[in-house]
Amino acid sequence: MSDWKFDVEDVGEDDDENGDDASQMYPMDEPLEPGTPSAENILFVVLGALTMVFVFLRLTGLA
Repeated sequence: MSDWKFDVEDVGEDDDENGDDASQMYPMDEPLEPGTPSAENILFVVLGALTMVFVFLRLTGLA
């Protein structure tokens, strides 16, 4: 007996030969619109970049 909650016989098999399910979930004919980054997102990206620079400097012995 497996540790899984459901077996294939209980839920059925997915018949995804052509990949139609993914194309219905993410239609490619809709263009992507650029968004405006929030100040919080910018802060976390800058903080992460500075942290990684500090880590690399510590690893190389320069800081």
